[in-house]
Amino acid sequence: MFSRDIGIDLGTANVLIYVKGQGIVLNEPSVIALDTDTKQMLAVGEEARRMVGRTPGNIVAIRPLRDGVIADFEITEMMLTHFIDKINVKGFLKKPRILICTPTHITSVEQKAIRQAAERSGGKQVYLEEEPKVAAVGAGMDIFQPSGNMVIDIGGGTTDIAVLSMGDIVTSQSIKLAGDKFDREILNYIKRKYKLLIGERTAEQIKIQVGTVYKNARDESMDIRGRDMVTGLPKTLTVHSNEIEEALADSVNSLVRAAKSVLEQTPPELSADIIDRGVILTGGGAQLHGIDQLLASELKVPVVVADNPMTCVVEGAGKMLEHLDKLPKRKAN
Repeated sequence: MFSRDIGIDLGTANVLIYVKGQGIVLNEPSVIALDTDTKQMLAVGEEARRMVGRTPGNIVAIRPLRDGVIADFEITEMMLTHFIDKINVKGFLKKPRILICTPTHITSVEQKAIRQAAERSGGKQVYLEEEPKVAAVGAGMDIFQPSGNMVIDIGGGTTDIAVLSMGDIVTSQSIKLAGDKFDREILNYIKRKYKLLIGERTAEQIKIQVGTVYKNARDESMDIRGRDMVTGLPKTLTVHSNEIEEALADSVNSLVRAAKSVLEQTPPELSADIIDRGVILTGGGAQLHGIDQLLASELKVPVVVADNPMTCVVEGAGKMLEHLDKLPKRKAN
């Protein structure tokens, strides 16, 4: 059996893998559960995610990637090895070539860590490509023409904002503010306002079910449960969409400022193209209610959410696998 080329979206929240000729074969949370006494791996992915916040003292559920980069090298390697073994792409005496997507503006040390983790997980040659570029390809944008395309990729740990032309990034910015930060803002807001402690999973459910970032765009409510900080007992209360808009206001304003900054640095000819073509939103954070309306009103250009925002990066990686030999050698090991 021959090995296959694979594309990996190594995200803070999820790992997605695309196998050339097969499509997306894996989509699992970037979580690993370990027994701290024996250092034994107990669960990876979805099974491990279900354990977050619900484990006894000797078992910890760890997310080895933070802000789009490796926070724990050894555990990232264990997780990647497990996923690559699971999809069975290693051939007899042959290892797959791997294309991994990374945030823009990461350091050479962070790049090296990602490359080494992929190599030690079973990759023969490892190519790195910047996420917004790959996301734009996955969203169906033709970035290889001499015209401006703008993409905002809102992931779990980072938001990458880039203007692309002629197959490369013209101006870009990467900020450590995305889905995880939104969850923490909701968690802290509930704690501050109601003296109620909730977990990150509950905060994420609030964000998805009733959250919005555009004033008066949503009017929904949901009951949440947590621990009362005053009595120490379990308690239920109701939260509303307008409260979540208030909780997320500061973070979302920072994202808007970053997008404006990228537009301000964009050459005038490309700016004109962006007015015509609009901005494409990709990544899980693109599904946050009202984010497209808010950005459109602030940036004064059309803003559209990609058809499959969650999978744009890995689908773009899949398309790039067709031209792996043409990728610049500086991207390769």
